[in-house]
Amino acid sequence: MGDMSDWADAMAEQADSEAQDAEKVELEELGEGENNESFSSGDEKLDAILDIPVTISMEVGRSHITIRNLLQLNQGSVIELDRVAGESLDVLVNGTLIAHGEVVVVNDKFGIRLTDVISQTERIKKLR
Repeated sequence: MGDMSDWADAMAEQADSEAQDAEKVELEELGEGENNESFSSGDEKLDAILDIPVTISMEVGRSHITIRNLLQLNQGSVIELDRVAGESLDVLVNGTLIAHGEVVVVNDKFGIRLTDVISQTERIKKLR
């Protein structure tokens, strides 16, 4: 049982460390936003991450179904989602909500027009 308590202590310590790191990032971002300065000393650090690919996805809605119902799905099946028609879509980057938007068609391709962007400080708060 000693292993379990050690594991719980380690997890609690990691959570405290992550919360402190998130607070530091939030304070740094707020400080930069107030001064409207570019990343003068951190340009090199920022350049290192700018080319990292991320996955952006749009979520129309969700539904929870049983495996029995999942196995019965076939062409033409309809799944009811948890959103009302006309409600905005969620825009997620690597699974984190960053904005809401609406579907548009541009040159016969679907796109999304952002209607509400979640602030950086709100995104950091959601990570805690």
